[in-house]
Amino acid sequence: MSTDQSNRIVNRLRRIEGQVRGVAQMVEDDRYCIDILTQMQAVKAALDRAESAILKRHAACCVAEAIASGDEEEQRKKFGELVDLFEKAKR
Repeated sequence: MSTDQSNRIVNRLRRIEGQVRGVAQMVEDDRYCIDILTQMQAVKAALDRAESAILKRHAACCVAEAIASGDEEEQRKKFGELVDLFEKAKR
């Protein structure tokens, strides 16, 4: 993965970190619950986008390398990791 891609993901995660701190401050300030929940939904959406970027990176780098290597064991391992990830997401 390129340094530019890594930087974009890290920057996105840092923005999310700031959003979470903002939500905590809203709770401390006893802000209106719907406003807090709206911000929490925004945080979840931002995390979903970060997760998607990392999943795409994994597919483009790690999985693609396993396929190109021709190593069937490595291919099974990478595929198994993806299946496990999706199984956890269903819970």
